[in-house]
Amino acid sequence: MGKNINLIDRVKLGVAVSAAKSVTFAVRTLRLGAASVLPGSIARKIEPRLLELLSQQVKNGVILIAGTNGKTTTSLLLREILERKGFKVAHNSTGANLENGLVTALMESTDAFGGLNVDYAILEVDENIVPKVLTPIQPKAILCLNLFRDQLDRYGEVDTISKRWTKAISTNSPNTTVISNADDPTLSYLGQQLSQKVVFFGLNEPNKYLEEIPHAVDSIYCPNCGHSLDYEGVYLSHLGEFSCPQCGFKRSKPALNSSEWSQVLVGLYNKYNTLAAATVAIELGIDEATVRDTIPTFQPAFGRAEELQIDGKRVRILLSKNPVGTNETIRVVTESNDKTTLLILNDRVQDGEDVSWIWDVDTEALVQRGGTLVVSGDRVYDMALRLRYSDVYDSKVNLIVEEDLKKAISTALEHTKPDETLHILPTYTAMLDVREVLTGKKIR
Repeated sequence: MGKNINLIDRVKLGVAVSAAKSVTFAVRTLRLGAASVLPGSIARKIEPRLLELLSQQVKNGVILIAGTNGKTTTSLLLREILERKGFKVAHNSTGANLENGLVTALMESTDAFGGLNVDYAILEVDENIVPKVLTPIQPKAILCLNLFRDQLDRYGEVDTISKRWTKAISTNSPNTTVISNADDPTLSYLGQQLSQKVVFFGLNEPNKYLEEIPHAVDSIYCPNCGHSLDYEGVYLSHLGEFSCPQCGFKRSKPALNSSEWSQVLVGLYNKYNTLAAATVAIELGIDEATVRDTIPTFQPAFGRAEELQIDGKRVRILLSKNPVGTNETIRVVTESNDKTTLLILNDRVQDGEDVSWIWDVDTEALVQRGGTLVVSGDRVYDMALRLRYSDVYDSKVNLIVEEDLKKAISTALEHTKPDETLHILPTYTAMLDVREVLTGKKIR
């Protein structure tokens, strides 16, 4: 943290950063994109150790945030908390969370010679590269949010990722603090196996238990002995209050009492994001009053419960990219009185090319409430078929299939009453497309 760099490394760093900044300027001037990845790719070819050289300049250390869902919202909240205390923070806010994106984000805060003058760096990290970046970054803190099935064609099963995380973190610096999800059996167990300092976050609100374990559930077996876990209650997917009757493994105790905390945005999943950010901030020495004061003023990142006014009507965009996340956005919709929902399913690289995950989503709850469902996207007919199969009670739902995204949005807005909200549930690339249509601004 805040280490000095020798002269030779400083020269190589300066050359790499200067080249990257030139690329960034050209890309943005020509409006070819956000330049969130390419500059890092070019700079790393000049100096492969760039991630290490930049990370070690961060005065108070790097905070890595990893998990399937919630990285962006949690990162932004933590950043706002730190900035409210006057700290200067580097952050990969574009969501580019692979190595080139991390390097690009850090270079945004450097001078022309590669000098990085920030107090903290908050880096959202793709689940699959956590083992690769721990050694060069040597983070001050690692936040493990959750592990759900997501893009199985890229990542494989949850158990595979958790084993990689455990091996990588356990051999990392003993000075690293790990903040882990107590309600996720896999991550609760992971935290219990580490020699580093571990702090847990989770919910203590039995009144918010689901009536039954949802279909999109991943880790209901004991990570220690493999026996089926006993659940006192489930909050979402496999997150809840659990214990193993076979070996005695049980949920870890959270540092904060969730019932005493408010949350950012809508949905129970955002209560987890709030508690995660709050736990990290307090562990970094931020006073509790500042943390609490930041929560009510938080503004969402694009697509994460973001609200827009379009043609005098309110539109809420809820990113829905995997079974658990989509079940939670559906819960937000079904708990409202709004009657129109637009679902958009794409299968591009960033979404995951395997869309079979939609059959693990509890779309029945959305269909059975009736109203109007408009469907669009690259895999519009896959989603339409899933919804049609969900109509087991011959409900009065009005299902509209529209291949053209602009027409789909227009149709959904037409069916939305002035006093209601149009909920849009898109996958990642679909969310980018939606925002471009609604705001005229392209985000890449």
